[in-house]
Amino acid sequence: MTKIGVVGLGLIGGSIFKDLIKMGFDVIGVSASQSGGNLKNVFDTYSVLCDCDLIFVCKEMSKTLEVLDDLENYLKQETVVCDVCSLKEFVSKKEYKYNFIPTHPMAGTEFSGWNAAKEGLFKGAKWVITSDKKSELLEKLIKEMGAEIVKTTPQKHDEAVALISHTPMVIAQALFKSIENNDLAKKLASSGFRDMTRLALSSINMACDMVNLNSKNIEKSILKLYSSLGDLTHGDYRKEIEKIKEERNKMFKDGINIL
Repeated sequence: MTKIGVVGLGLIGGSIFKDLIKMGFDVIGVSASQSGGNLKNVFDTYSVLCDCDLIFVCKEMSKTLEVLDDLENYLKQETVVCDVCSLKEFVSKKEYKYNFIPTHPMAGTEFSGWNAAKEGLFKGAKWVITSDKKSELLEKLIKEMGAEIVKTTPQKHDEAVALISHTPMVIAQALFKSIENNDLAKKLASSGFRDMTRLALSSINMACDMVNLNSKNIEKSILKLYSSLGDLTHGDYRKEIEKIKEERNKMFKDGINIL
């Protein structure tokens, strides 16, 4: 029977763990915080992963390289290991004794930890693979969890997520900071400001890793944003926002029409 390991049972790892158990796979979890509790098949040592066919490493970015190095002491050469970090260039610089495939599921919330994990988190999401190496098992599981596979390079991935993920988070944080000395603005703030600043609630450790490891791409993204603001305010504003609204609705197909 196919055996799968999940290292780290936070939002992403916990959601993978729950999905795979529901799908009927033999799943082993490694988590110092969750071992010894009510969860079955959860341990605090990597040795239990030695006979796994596939392992998802779902630790914080600042700890992922250390985990990948440690796993070399326990795994067979043919074992497939993938990470789920939101940056791919920094994990792609080394060859490991096992079969390492960098990936990134484009799913999540502003919450973190095992209690935030849920079945079905990846349904309808994109799941990026940034390696030429192939694993039929990995791709099969990603699809069965409901995600769509997108393949690209680590460099192109990191540039893209700076635009759509990391920079929006920094902007949400900056937007909230901008009202820190305006008590009336805080009192009047409603759903629009709440929704615009949701990403300011992102995990602090994750946010620091994103900014520290992808600063150059984030800086380029902010300059692009500044340029786009100029295009809006100095051009035909009505024409520009009509185009934006049309393209945005095509992109997400949510049918939202805000007056």
